[in-house]
Amino acid sequence: MQCEGKIIKGIAGFYYVYVNGRGVVECKAKGLFRKQGVKPLVGDMVRLDAESGSITELLARKNSLIRPAVANIDQVLLVFAVKDPEPHLNLLDRFLVNMSKQGIRVIIVFNKTDLTEESDTALLRQIYEKAHYKVLTITAGKGEGREEVMELLAGKTTVLAGPSGVGKSTLMNLIEPDAGMETGSLSEKIKRGKNTTRHTELIHIAEDSYLLDTPGFSSLYIDSIEALELQDYYPEIKEHADSCRFAGCSHIKEPDCSVKKAVESGLIAKERYENYCRLYEEAATRKKY
Repeated sequence: MQCEGKIIKGIAGFYYVYVNGRGVVECKAKGLFRKQGVKPLVGDMVRLDAESGSITELLARKNSLIRPAVANIDQVLLVFAVKDPEPHLNLLDRFLVNMSKQGIRVIIVFNKTDLTEESDTALLRQIYEKAHYKVLTITAGKGEGREEVMELLAGKTTVLAGPSGVGKSTLMNLIEPDAGMETGSLSEKIKRGKNTTRHTELIHIAEDSYLLDTPGFSSLYIDSIEALELQDYYPEIKEHADSCRFAGCSHIKEPDCSVKKAVESGLIAKERYENYCRLYEEAATRKKY
């Protein structure tokens, strides 16, 4: 019987495909994919013969990521802690730039709000709401924020990402307790969590709703974006750039720059602008090989 489903896990040549109304079917990919140089990814929609357990066709992808290797992503739930570990906003902005270039929506989640003052959490929220991002503030360890998160996940395939130790696996367990994700203890010495995510697997959490937990990251390089292209991936900078005096304004040293005026007036968060300047300089001085 031919049917369609989504690959939720791939291990040692076997693919586990979730089929609505049937559950998970263990499959092997037909040899024609190897001949075509195509490898099915977690997140791929496929056509399969459920009786023989063979994937017969790989349906068209709308996008794919390299790390993690996953396809057909609707959005990323990007988790940072407000404290313990302290939020690394330059790292956060690097991730946003990367996802913006790939056209993938990002929802920012600031977790562990019980560890700091409300004013500190409000400041973080304000920085990114000014940049037109959806921002949630939660305490996953106390079960706070689940309903709002679930509303955003409904009907979507979502990647859960963020640095180690910010509470991603705790949030995953809050969303779907049956997922059984291990939670890592946070190292007091380096303030990073032990990486507990071992393989790429989509968790089916509701009808047409899937969530993928990913390994934590501590650095992120932006090596495929030119300096003048960077502003295209800062929504609030792009919003003001057309009013600059000079075409091709870098928004750093030029006079009569509308972006710098927006920073001075508080329309663009100073923290975001400073990170933009750092990333611009990094891209401008990067050696071309």
